[in-house]
Amino acid sequence: MEFDDVIFGRRSIRGYKPDPVPRELIEEILTLAMRAPSSMNTQPWNFYVITGEPLDRIRKGNTERTLAGVPHSREFRTGQAFEGIHRERQVDVAKQLFGAMGIERDNKEKRQDWVLRGFRQFDAPVCVIITYDKVLDGSDDTPFDCGAVATALVNAAWSRGLGTVINSQGIMQSPVVREHAGIADDQVIMKSIALGWPDMDFPSNAVVPPRKSVAEAATFVGFTD
Repeated sequence: MEFDDVIFGRRSIRGYKPDPVPRELIEEILTLAMRAPSSMNTQPWNFYVITGEPLDRIRKGNTERTLAGVPHSREFRTGQAFEGIHRERQVDVAKQLFGAMGIERDNKEKRQDWVLRGFRQFDAPVCVIITYDKVLDGSDDTPFDCGAVATALVNAAWSRGLGTVINSQGIMQSPVVREHAGIADDQVIMKSIALGWPDMDFPSNAVVPPRKSVAEAATFVGFTD
């Protein structure tokens, strides 16, 4: 794909075909992703790439603990709830997704099932857990760098015909993830990325939320025109 086609074509994929993804292809995508910039070339990121039975155990543990009311144990800070325009955008995309999936506002069963899909990594055949070295915990540059590599990863995957969705539900029950992914004690779990071949017949995959315009986001200083 041309670069512009990747950027403008990529979308978050929440419905996947069950077909496996070759390890060689994932390694190719990670090679591209790790060209992302990082502060002073620290390259703080590491990846745990999970599929098959270990991923099924994570899905099961995430779901069971969530349904049992076990409080989340996300390791990277969550921050405050969104307010103002950010909350409006959050609500708007939820409305688009629920509308595409035919989930009525008062249908608690369907709404819960949708939430649990996130804890199941959207039933994707592969989950990529991004971690960073614990010695860097507290640094503002480190999560910025991990965000850069995550962006590069999802774009590299799209350029190879694979879909992704960056999410937090899959790592909310961190003891489950740590146990079945074998995550080292010197790592902090930051994000998870579901990855696989997109099922473009899955209704929510047609949702492409609107983006801010350059005029809204950018302030130009010192230009003559």
